[in-house]
Amino acid sequence: MSKRKAKKTHMTVGACISQVQTILRERFCHQMLPEKPVGMESQYKHLLELLKRTAVHGESNSVLIVGPRGSGKTMLLKCVLRELLEVTEVKKNVLQVHLHGLLQTDDRIALKEITRQLNLENVVGDKVFGSFAENLAFLLEALKKGDRSNSRPVFFILDEFDLFAHHKNQTLLYNLLDVSQSAQAPIAVIGLTCRLDVLELLEKRVKSRFSHRQIQLLSSLSFGKYLDNVISQLGLPQDFPDTKFSEEWNDSIKRLCEDKAVMAVLQKQYNSSKDFRSLHMLLILTLSQVSVSNPSIKPADLLEASRVCGADSKANMLHGLSILELCLIIAMKHLNDIYDGEPFNFQMVYNEFKKFLQRKSHSIYNFDKPVIMKAFEHLQQLELIRSMEGSTANIQKDYQLMKLMLDHNQVMECLQKYPQCPTDVKQWAMSAFG
Repeated sequence: MSKRKAKKTHMTVGACISQVQTILRERFCHQMLPEKPVGMESQYKHLLELLKRTAVHGESNSVLIVGPRGSGKTMLLKCVLRELLEVTEVKKNVLQVHLHGLLQTDDRIALKEITRQLNLENVVGDKVFGSFAENLAFLLEALKKGDRSNSRPVFFILDEFDLFAHHKNQTLLYNLLDVSQSAQAPIAVIGLTCRLDVLELLEKRVKSRFSHRQIQLLSSLSFGKYLDNVISQLGLPQDFPDTKFSEEWNDSIKRLCEDKAVMAVLQKQYNSSKDFRSLHMLLILTLSQVSVSNPSIKPADLLEASRVCGADSKANMLHGLSILELCLIIAMKHLNDIYDGEPFNFQMVYNEFKKFLQRKSHSIYNFDKPVIMKAFEHLQQLELIRSMEGSTANIQKDYQLMKLMLDHNQVMECLQKYPQCPTDVKQWAMSAFG
């Protein structure tokens, strides 16, 4: 009987852990929206009112949402759109066009994407237009259901707005803002950007058509609120199937966040980035340690996740290099010290390595030049060194200028951890940095 009970309890714990992982992974990976954005109530109200005037009253508008990465620009906009679309009339009429500066790199691609998102490919067909403005005007005209008052409102959402300012003549921005200013059709142009100086990038004719409305999002999150957010992000909801397990889990999360070592890790995370996306990365790595045998998050789990998150990818790559490749990197760093960071070429590195072999080394084999060149090219493939801009393919390979993409600490850390690194190589490295 006791064996059956034990088995049943074990299965219940397993089911609970599985449910916990499902809930929290969905929360961290899908970036679920909060009910209301915390700490940006006035910005939320302002943006909601602005877009409501376009969606309900057909009034055209333009606005920029400005703030550093992770400050909540996209989240704010999504929360506003979610509330707007709860109104049946708005949901039925409003169209959304999402453009991204990293994807729509020129106006032709942007126009094609606008046509696709508005489902107007069949309407455009094989028509030929003289200009971008004519094409855009035709698209907006095609959306009308009758007279102008019945035109369908369109939200043009431009992520990485500053990148659109680099398009030729800023044609896309000019025409969208011109339509919004002249009230040819009810549209709202919403730009999201990290650049505080974004208006300086706009041409005079574009700037004159912009409403100059800006919604600033500057993070005012205190460490106390950040800790509260960590607790809420790791906490289980009230409707969790097993109430007892849920209460024990939530209590353990509160105790976890009171641990000094954990607080130190979270303080470091808070100081480096208040972006909740990077916090979610840390928490999902922590969650991966949870299992039936380890049914709650321990301080050691969070510390290990922090170590993995903070691992230097380039330093990790160094551990897999051959001794020859490591020697070439030391030679490059030596050249950087001698010539105060000036670029170098293969021949200079080769000469420096040969000097080391002649003067100091008794443990390194005297490789032929083609083998050393192959090792040098491998470092370039790994992007540990990079050719300088303007160093053309016409220049002989031995003399193309290169730059080392590593710093002193990364190389020294690698030497400390490198298995069976010859003593004379370490000494040479120390003299190179000394």
